[in-house]
Amino acid sequence: MNIHEYQAKAILARHGVPVPRGEVAFNAAEAGDIARRLGGNLVVVKAQIHSGGRGKGGGVKLAKSPDQAERLARDMIGMTLVTHQTGPEGRVVSRVLVEEGLQMTRELYLSLLLDRAAGKPVIIASAAGGMDVEEVAASTPEKIVKVYIEPGVGFVPFEARRIGFAIGLDGPQVN
Repeated sequence: MNIHEYQAKAILARHGVPVPRGEVAFNAAEAGDIARRLGGNLVVVKAQIHSGGRGKGGGVKLAKSPDQAERLARDMIGMTLVTHQTGPEGRVVSRVLVEEGLQMTRELYLSLLLDRAAGKPVIIASAAGGMDVEEVAASTPEKIVKVYIEPGVGFVPFEARRIGFAIGLDGPQVN
């Protein structure tokens, strides 16, 4: 199953995980309206396709006004976004996520996916992640932690703590 970033963030929010405020837009006017509702001073417009590498491919842009968010969305929606994961054919963008811009102090990487070869889910995390996580994995694999989830057991608390400590979270954040 593939889900978009905005769908994943909605699931996380329903379970109490803080995520930036944002909404999906299917056209430029909606993107501008969302930016206005979010305060408009700084928003991020993100192409929603099933692929990594969207930022490097030009599918993640900062807007400093609702009008700029609208222009960026107009440019993105309908475009074919090519990333290292899509191949040269790319994927057509049919929607964008418009979310509040936040001051970052640290960037982490966390992914949950199905390892088809192992036949079970795996969580991949890194304190050195973000946009360049593939490069981190290739050059410094020790900075990546992988935890396989046994289907008969599920995700157990000690594995969550192991991941938290591995990516540099402290006690209260891990618990």
